[in-house]
Amino acid sequence: MHKIPESVLVVIHTSDLEVLLIERADRPGFWQSVTGSLDRPDEPLIETATRELFEETGIVADGERIRLIDWHLSNIYEIYQTWRHRYAPGVTHNTEHVFSVCVPRDIPVILSPREHTQYAWLPLLEAADRCFSSSNAEAVLQLPRHYPPKAD
Repeated sequence: MHKIPESVLVVIHTSDLEVLLIERADRPGFWQSVTGSLDRPDEPLIETATRELFEETGIVADGERIRLIDWHLSNIYEIYQTWRHRYAPGVTHNTEHVFSVCVPRDIPVILSPREHTQYAWLPLLEAADRCFSSSNAEAVLQLPRHYPPKAD
């Protein structure tokens, strides 16, 4: 089955804007925030973000104490050649929807070992510099504009 070319990016941070990055197991040195594709075309983005956050870090967004914030921001980017085989023939671009979540600094982080090997809490600028993806780096840099979240 091919991956759906629509995904979420979840920037995990503390109230003082330290950012959690995770290193990809299949690409040592590639650091990122939580990312993941929709499981089905009609999967709500908030469900994708909640699922991926838990699968990749063990963090549960309960909607109250740990609440995902939808930035209502989408990035369209070219899929790296090395990962295009995961998508249907001819698919070259992905639409990524950006979320963030503020967590306590001491929250347990449980990585999915098949996806990630280690994690690091980093100051905002250092985290942006370490991201291998330009859209991820840009989201980290935009974090101060989205936290604290505005009232709905």
